[in-house]
Amino acid sequence: MSRKMPPEWAPHEATWMAFPPAAYPQAGVSDTEVWQAWAAVANLIVDHEPVHMLCNPEQQTQAQRLLSSAVVLHQADFNDAWLRDTGPTFVSDAGVLKGVDWRFNGWGDNTSFEWGPDAGLARQIADILAIESLDSPLTNEGGGIHIDGGKKVLMTDTVQLDPDRNPDWTRSQVEAEVHQQLGTEEAIWLPRGLWRDYKAHGTRGHVDMVACFNAAGTVLLHQQQNREHPDFECHNAHLKVLEAAGLPTRNIPAPRVLKDGHGWVDYSYINHYVANGVVVQPAFSDPHDGLASEQLADLWPGREIRTIDARTLFAMGGGVHCITQQQPRL
Repeated sequence: MSRKMPPEWAPHEATWMAFPPAAYPQAGVSDTEVWQAWAAVANLIVDHEPVHMLCNPEQQTQAQRLLSSAVVLHQADFNDAWLRDTGPTFVSDAGVLKGVDWRFNGWGDNTSFEWGPDAGLARQIADILAIESLDSPLTNEGGGIHIDGGKKVLMTDTVQLDPDRNPDWTRSQVEAEVHQQLGTEEAIWLPRGLWRDYKAHGTRGHVDMVACFNAAGTVLLHQQQNREHPDFECHNAHLKVLEAAGLPTRNIPAPRVLKDGHGWVDYSYINHYVANGVVVQPAFSDPHDGLASEQLADLWPGREIRTIDARTLFAMGGGVHCITQQQPRL
């Protein structure tokens, strides 16, 4: 197969993001805090590679005030700013850049925003880049997959097999479509995501909160060490699947903080972003932030580890990886 998704750690041409229109009413954070959080990530990444930011006309002034002048703004119409999920999944097809446009339905209609406009963002970005958009009939999001740069892809049972996403799809049909689009051959299914991801505005189990590959083929695995937290048992279930698949793993301990004003947190260092020469690590003003930095420096040799306070992002239901989408350099 000539089609292949380059891994996140391959050289990037750019990073794509979207400037959020507003905070979720239930998130407990202000619009300004949300805008500042997204801008902080963009301003860090643009020190290392170009950043393209989609922006609604109504937020143009705020975006220009908060973003580095190096960030390129593109006018667009959308409601949710999780561009990992609504933007295209970039692939190389015989050396030509193309964008996979998965069907998007608001994470199984699990958002308080109207998701209709967001379903068109992948094609809008393809049009901006003047590349072909590859329509997929599978309801899926970029945060629901993670590839090893070879033939393996990580997914979760509760995302691609979600009855509110793909009610008529079998596991084998999902695998065939994902392999067709990404050039992969082996799917490793983890049973679920993190506890909070199943609440309002959650993705119902995106894999990029619990596990990811690094360039050496090791799976970095979220490990909740506190037995009281509902994600404690999650780690053992995931480890069994990965060991059965013959994959080497490295545990990344979760932050020590267990709850916020909304209950159990899903704070995760797995949700980092690998860009040109840098790893953008979520931080939580937590004693484990430094340990995570040391581990990521070991797992991503030759890249600078830079931290960003991700508590506002996680209050909104995602993290650093969720708001970024890499455009590979071909």
